[in-house]
Amino acid sequence: MFASRPAVHPVEAPPLADAAENPLGVRMKDVQGMPGTPGGLALRLVQFAFAVAALGVMTSTSDFPSVTAFCSLVAAAILQGLWSISLAFLDVYALLVRRCLRNRRALCWFTIGDGITATLTFASACASAGITVLISNDLNLCSENHCTSFETAAAMAFIGWFAVSPSFLLNLWSLACR
Repeated sequence: MFASRPAVHPVEAPPLADAAENPLGVRMKDVQGMPGTPGGLALRLVQFAFAVAALGVMTSTSDFPSVTAFCSLVAAAILQGLWSISLAFLDVYALLVRRCLRNRRALCWFTIGDGITATLTFASACASAGITVLISNDLNLCSENHCTSFETAAAMAFIGWFAVSPSFLLNLWSLACR
């Protein structure tokens, strides 16, 4: 039988990439908006800004403690602000030291925290908007209350929820892809 024998041909290794071109810890699938990216930092800062705005507008009125929905909006805005600013600091640290924040345990915590804060913020904004509509349209008591401030605080909470939703969805997507 005249079968050919395999020949061994050495293959040259490709040249090593320069560390400046390919820094360690940076992956090609860095989607902006995920933890440790500039987009993620921007989302966290927007979340913090709107949570502080909702908190400031709501607490500037004197009669917000009389309604439970408004108190829940204040509590949700405080939680959202603390969560967002702490993760913004973590994003700044990750960007400065070029550290990847997408390991399974961190993503799990980010996803759970974003889910809880998003749910609380949305529920509180909906309840506050409902009470505001009741006061302004159904009871016609805007002359005695601060309807404009209540509407503004609810709007700021909704915008804060719109900012936390992409963070939650990107973290959930990244966690599910692992």
